Amino acid sequence: MVGRQSGEFRSEVLDHADGAELQEVIDCTTLGGTVVNTDEWKGYSGLPGMRRVHRAVDHSGPKSGWARDDDGDGVREVHCNTQERIWTHVRNFLRRFYGVSKWYLAQYQAVFQWGYNIKSVTDEFLRILLGIPPSTDSAP
Repeated sequence: MVGRQSGEFRSEVLDHADGAELQEVIDCTTLGGTVVNTDEWKGYSGLPGMRRVHRAVDHSGPKSGWARDDDGDGVREVHCNTQERIWTHVRNFLRRFYGVSKWYLAQYQAVFQWGYNIKSVTDEFLRILLGIPPSTDSAP
């Protein structure tokens, strides 16, 4: 999942890619009333019963498209392109390892998620990464 306003990406490796497990993840990671934009996969059909607002884009029908403009203001606000773009980045990230064991997939996924969510590399971040104690200098 990726937050539309925050841009924060959350992912986890699931044992089964079925609607029940997906709905459990959505229930644990979103609040009631959250708008969830998806494609029309049937696994998402239970979202309204979970008090989530579900808006879907039909990519396959005769009137298909990549996004919807429900309010007619010219902005196609219902889409799942951000998530699809992130999965492209995940595939490219994993490709360099020439095969990933399913036993370690969650660790690769966690590294990718961590890297994606870092918005800037600061001196403090580098200190933490390298295990260097925080600076006591007051100068920038």
